[in-house]
Amino acid sequence: MGTDATGTDATGTDVTGAGVRTRLVVLDMAGTTVADGGLVERAFEAAALDLGVDPVSAEHDRMLDYVRTTMGESKISVFRHLFAEEEQAQQANRAFERAYDGLVDAGHCAPLPGAEDAIRDLRKAGLTVVLTTGFSGPTQQRIIGALGWQDLVDLALCPADAGGRGRPYPDLALAALLRTHAADDVSELAVVGDTGYDMRCGASAGAGVVAGVLTGAHDAARLRADGATAVLGSVAELPGLLLSR
Repeated sequence: MGTDATGTDATGTDVTGAGVRTRLVVLDMAGTTVADGGLVERAFEAAALDLGVDPVSAEHDRMLDYVRTTMGESKISVFRHLFAEEEQAQQANRAFERAYDGLVDAGHCAPLPGAEDAIRDLRKAGLTVVLTTGFSGPTQQRIIGALGWQDLVDLALCPADAGGRGRPYPDLALAALLRTHAADDVSELAVVGDTGYDMRCGASAGAGVVAGVLTGAHDAARLRADGATAVLGSVAELPGLLLSR
């Protein structure tokens, strides 16, 4: 049974932990606060080509389908699944990041509408905001620099900052809680993203709010199936959800 943007299920019952104030918000980047515009797929194409995968082969199509299905997961984990040997996975990951960084440097990176205002509104209300990603730390910082977001959020974390495991594990969300000391309990944590992997991360962490947005990879049915307590049209609606609690 899913929930709508107000955090109620089909019976009208509030399932977002009413009465528990959110203090810490863990926000995904690509597809949630940052427009993806197909950049992940374009960077994957470069990585596959670097590994000698024929771009018009069935193998290429199978790999691309897997990349689409696992949007939100740590990129090195994706490549470890696609390529049997660790060195191949690392080579693919390096090629992917070079291609993605090049696209960012070329200006193919923009905030999603309302993202900056939403983050500012949350922080103005006293909430701590952390950006998380499945990319490496250098790529994450490249995106933040390109957007001029260095002072927009309280903290930015990548899988390496949480012991190496990205989503769907709860590690990034829990690392945000441990690093910031912004919340006393996981019920005061909100995890927000555009993929089922984000939802599974939040649910596994015990977050009081696990909110999916419809601006990225996965639809409402997938988000709800993976644990969303609320589904929003975009991150612009997040202050309305969290600040009314």
